[in-house]
Amino acid sequence: MPVPGRDHLRILLIPCSCGKTFAVSQDYDRHGTSWTRYLICPNCGKRHDPKNRLIELGFQPEGYWKVDAC
Repeated sequence: MPVPGRDHLRILLIPCSCGKTFAVSQDYDRHGTSWTRYLICPNCGKRHDPKNRLIELGFQPEGYWKVDAC
């Protein structure tokens, strides 16, 4: 049962065309310059702009994960 006033559990993911999907922290874009906001895929080295590719999964009270935003 959700607790009023608390955020639900979330995961922020970035998919890559190579098939790898990697997670980022909630404040990934609050540090560094605009060049450093491009994240490098750990599998193929391709750079990604998370503002264009971010998928947000939220844990539902019913016990499963669902895409909240993309």
